[in-house]
Amino acid sequence: MATILIIDDDDLMCATLANLVQHSGHQATCATSLHAGQKQAETRLFDVVFLDVHLPDGNGLDLLPRLEALSSAPEVIIITGFGEPSGAELAIKSGAWDYIEKSSSVKEICLALERALQYRHEKQAVGRQNQVAVLKRGNIVGESHKLQTCLDLVAQAAGSDVNVFIFGETGTGKELFARAVHENSQRTRGNFVVVDCTALPETLVESLLFGHEKGAFTGAERARDGLVRQAHCGTLFLDEVGELPFTLQKAFLRVLQERRFRPLGGSHEVASDFRLVAATNRNLEQMVQSGQFREDLLFRLRSYVIELPPLRERPEDLQVLTRHYADRLCTRYGLPPKGFSPDFIDTLRAYPWPGNVREFIHTMEQTLAVARHEPTLFPKHLPTGIRVQVTRAAVDHDHNHDLATDLRQQVAHNLPKLHDYRDTVYHEAEKNYLHDLLALAEGEIAGACRLSGLSQSRLYALMKKHDVSRDR
Repeated sequence: MATILIIDDDDLMCATLANLVQHSGHQATCATSLHAGQKQAETRLFDVVFLDVHLPDGNGLDLLPRLEALSSAPEVIIITGFGEPSGAELAIKSGAWDYIEKSSSVKEICLALERALQYRHEKQAVGRQNQVAVLKRGNIVGESHKLQTCLDLVAQAAGSDVNVFIFGETGTGKELFARAVHENSQRTRGNFVVVDCTALPETLVESLLFGHEKGAFTGAERARDGLVRQAHCGTLFLDEVGELPFTLQKAFLRVLQERRFRPLGGSHEVASDFRLVAATNRNLEQMVQSGQFREDLLFRLRSYVIELPPLRERPEDLQVLTRHYADRLCTRYGLPPKGFSPDFIDTLRAYPWPGNVREFIHTMEQTLAVARHEPTLFPKHLPTGIRVQVTRAAVDHDHNHDLATDLRQQVAHNLPKLHDYRDTVYHEAEKNYLHDLLALAEGEIAGACRLSGLSQSRLYALMKKHDVSRDR
């Protein structure tokens, strides 16, 4: 018997779903608000959550990350009376099992529930079988939920030979995750070969990738294996694959399909059994639309996607990152261990880190250079640019908060009586209407009467009341 949580502010819908759940042999619990639902989910173990979108105290979709972060990690079925394509997309991307409308048939709702429970049962069974395996993380540092989700994807990808596509902003650690996929796979004994697509010279790119035979071109004094061949029985990592020259994309597509290629100057093809991992910070879908990237190659690359979060979306990792890199850099430079003040961490969390972890590491190096012999790190030790940006943002926030508070207080102190307020609004609306009417009628009274349906005497009376002239 499974335990099901229903979060919906419609009492009738709650009762209906509860009856369906109980009729299917499971236990149902209902909550009619976001807060009550979250409290139930945090205090009890649930297998599946039926979650409404429009709740009296918030949007149900905002609860998805918190449900996923729970130890029970229940499967979530979004159920809404107002189906929206954008909402469906957001729900699925946020980890929901399904997105169905309340107008769906009883059969459809029950089928969604049973499939979610079947998936959960099989996932837990596989997890129990593989729980002894310890993931090799390398230099991936952090314990946040978003980072753990990415590591779970690494573990899943490592168990197969599927092509992996890693997407993330510059500095998020795409190569670290690619190495983690390799180190945790069956190919860990093979080479991990990095191809930096931004540094491939167009004149030598085919030779670098596919190798060449002796005498294939001037200066080719001996045969040489290319990077694709070097990745035989290992992993080929295409870093910044969006920069791969368009002229080479078709040739590389065939290599992915056949795992065979012909070296420059060669008379026969050579096989290479490699596992492909590709990464980019560019929007390849937009590049496809603009004709800069082949759609068929994109389909091949995106067999299994790992999307890395930027550092600003996992601020809870900044303390462990600070400890890790402070210790590491102190050891490298022969410095005693450093402590850090709470406001040092607060400043790091207030900065948006556009360069992500790469910028963070560079910042820590600068910080330790400044505080070389001082035992504790303070905000004063951080680069000036970071401190200025954080301070400006704080001042702007406080200023805007003060303005908003002042406006609310002014409204509260000067709030007119409803009757007076209504008369003022009506007066202004009537006056504006007359201006627009006479402008449209080009000052002609007869035309204004015809457009408005007013009599001539009534129109003149209103113009006198509001001191409106027929002159434009």
